[in-house]
Formats: sequence, C-alpha cells, structure tokens
Amino acid sequence: MTFTERFVALGDSFTEGVGDEDPTLPNGVRGWADRVAEQLMLADTGWGYANLAVRGKKIGQVLGEQLEAALALQPTLVTLYAGGNDILRPKVDIDELMAGYDDGVTRLAASGATVVLFTGFDTSKSAVFGRTRGRTAIYNEWVREIADKHGTLLVDYWRLREFQDWRYWAEDRLHMSAAGHTLMAKRVLEVLQADDAITLPELPALETLSRRAAFAADARWARQHLVPWVGRRLRRVSSGDALTAKYPQLTGLHPAR
Repeated sequence: MTFTERFVALGDSFTEGVGDEDPTLPNGVRGWADRVAEQLMLADTGWGYANLAVRGKKIGQVLGEQLEAALALQPTLVTLYAGGNDILRPKVDIDELMAGYDDGVTRLAASGATVVLFTGFDTSKSAVFGRTRGRTAIYNEWVREIADKHGTLLVDYWRLREFQDWRYWAEDRLHMSAAGHTLMAKRVLEVLQADDAITLPELPALETLSRRAAFAADARWARQHLVPWVGRRLRRVSSGDALTAKYPQLTGLHPAR
C-alpha cells in the first residue's frame, strides 16, 4: 500500500508503549504513539505508521539503530524521545550527549518531515528517581534550545502538571499506565493541532494509605520493580535486549477501543 502521509516514532520504552499493556499487540504494548497514529488514520486513511522504539535504549542506540531506518521510510511526521535511560545512569555527560542528539535532529529536520520532540518528566515527587531531577532540567533546556534551532514542535512533558497525579502511572512507577498513555496521545495531538476522538478514562478514587500500608506498598514495589531494575543495570543488560521494533515497516492501524 502507498501512504501519502507517514508517521515514524523513534525512542525507548516511553514511545514503545511500556505500561500500556495489550498482549494482542507486538511486544505486548500499545502506547501513546499507537493511539496518535490511530487518530490520524481516523481523519485520513492515507496515513501509514511505523514505531521503531525499543525499551531500554539510550540516545546513542536510538540514533544509531533507528535514525537511518526512519529516514528510509521517508516520513512526513517524526517523533523523537530519548535520553531518559542515559539520565538514570550513574554517570553521564549531558552536554556531550545532547551534541549527538542535535546531530540527529538536524538530519530529521533536513528530511522535510514535521519533527516533534519531548522534554523529560519532572520527577520531583519520586523518592528514587527525583535524585536525577537536576540532570533532567539540564537535558530539557538542551531540548528546548534544539527545538528552537530547528523549528520543531515540542511536547513539554516537564510542564504537563497533570502527570504529577500518580494514577496516570503504572505499578513500576517509571512508565505511564494506559490512562497516562491515553492522556499523552491527546496532548501530542493538541501540539499537532489535530482533531481527536479520544475519551480520557475515568481515574480510580485516590487512596489514603496509613503509614504502615504505604511502607508495605513501597517495600512491595522495591522488591518487584526496583531491585530487578537495579540488577539489570549492574549486569549491563536491558529489558529490550531480546526485542525488536513493534512496527518496523509502515502499517495501518485502527482504534482498538
């Protein structure tokens, strides 16, 4: 099939869709990018969609493994988010990291495609990941400067304060839930100035936990999610090592629900 418009998504777990689980789909996840593609196709059946994102990838891997493949698909719309996995490493040179990021955005912008970039999320309320907040702030300033330089669109995740509501997050407290991915899809479509038929899900009632119950929940989270995550870092392995892109070639999607 020949597509007149081509949306290609690059990145890591954020764009792959981790946290928005769906065992019927490739890699077992859906995510905001799929949801954006579905809405674009509802408005215009000429859209094709490829998602090259793979969980666990750092900026160098995203650009090294996904950039050429994305350009070969001759995209008219590209989204890029990468850097979160670099920021969480024990040591990182943000300035050096963003020089490579800038080179990648230069090539994407030169293709003539509409490019959408993302800042990182403000982790100020996270007891664990909040320690990297300063790194993320520096990263975000680089992203904003690069977006201005190349005239790209920007989804300023840091400033989307509704995501400070942890009901939009998965049990691992690192990835958005289905509700969070749905909300993010709506915010991306707003930046694209595209209409959508997305209905945001109703959030569960906020729980007020006793100190003892909160401690037990934190201990359970650490055992089930934090310890395995740290273990992978120590072994220098990634949850995405055995995975490939969900949609490496352009395809058509229809809203799942």
